[in-house]
Amino acid sequence: MSFTERVQKLLSQLGPFIALIIIIIIFNRADNYFGDGNFLTVKNFRKISNSAALIAVPAMGMTLIIIAGGIDLSAGTALTLCGTVLALVMKNSTVVNGDPGFTLMMLQAVSLAMLTGCLCGLINGALISLSRVVPFIVTLGTMTIFLGVGQILANESTVYADLEKFPGWLRHLCYTGKVDDNYLSFFGFHPNIPTSVLIMIVLTILVSLFLKYTVMGRKFFAIGSSESTARLCGINVPVTNALIYTIAGIFVAIGGIMYFANVKNGNPKDGMGMELQIIAAVVLGGGSLSGGRGSVIGTVVGAFIITVIRNGCGLLSIPNTYTHIIIGCIIILAVIIDQLRHGSPEWFFRLIRKKSSG
Repeated sequence: MSFTERVQKLLSQLGPFIALIIIIIIFNRADNYFGDGNFLTVKNFRKISNSAALIAVPAMGMTLIIIAGGIDLSAGTALTLCGTVLALVMKNSTVVNGDPGFTLMMLQAVSLAMLTGCLCGLINGALISLSRVVPFIVTLGTMTIFLGVGQILANESTVYADLEKFPGWLRHLCYTGKVDDNYLSFFGFHPNIPTSVLIMIVLTILVSLFLKYTVMGRKFFAIGSSESTARLCGINVPVTNALIYTIAGIFVAIGGIMYFANVKNGNPKDGMGMELQIIAAVVLGGGSLSGGRGSVIGTVVGAFIITVIRNGCGLLSIPNTYTHIIIGCIIILAVIIDQLRHGSPEWFFRLIRKKSSG
């Protein structure tokens, strides 16, 4: 590999991080001039990091799917379905925090939420593998199915659980205030960041190691790069695809638990549109919708890009309508850059060659 190619590869890997730094600088300057100067405060950083974790954790599962050349439009409704299941178990429980059976109840609630996420992923993977229908169509259908199931379980309303049924770890899972001595502590050290962020960091490390050092991780990249070649190499593509979506369901379930801890209720309708943020985080982080390329660290950076933009626009009192437009334009730009990496669109390169030859 030549020096120029190495530089291009390095810039490609650092591109999302550089974009994040530029966006932070822009909003910081704008907030100093037109806002209250609260953008780069520790308190605001805790809010940004927690919001980013809520997107990044389920987006890690989406990263695995996109690396393998798939897509999952049902991630948002599956996530809120998991949160709704957790809320229902806690609401219908007769024990509260401090009762003898409280720990067992919470274990059952979390287990059912995790099982729901895995089941949603398995259904997606099995349907895609057995029907050979493109993932976009299959998950578009299951997106509304999971929404409908959640509404049936919740009786078409929001599910609230009494606060006395919340254990301390769940109540403070997405807490963005300043910690105290009764909060999270590691041998007397208080990290002073939300627990959701610590979960995001641990999962990022684990998934990165999984993709880089395991045979299964390399299979995901192989399928995304060329499914036919992967078959010739002896990879059982249908089974592996089903496994990918099931693993992604684990991250969706964890995201559902974090969602419930953040809003303290379960509403299946909250998941509509959430899948777009999850997919956008992967794309902004350098993941290719064509498959074969993606990075968990890049996905986390992509989640921060979305969150920083939304947070910055909020501090500057920019309406949500314009915020959506800004994020949408950035996503389109990221997809165009990804297409240019793959040598398309062809008309663009023909135009460049024509100008250079003329």
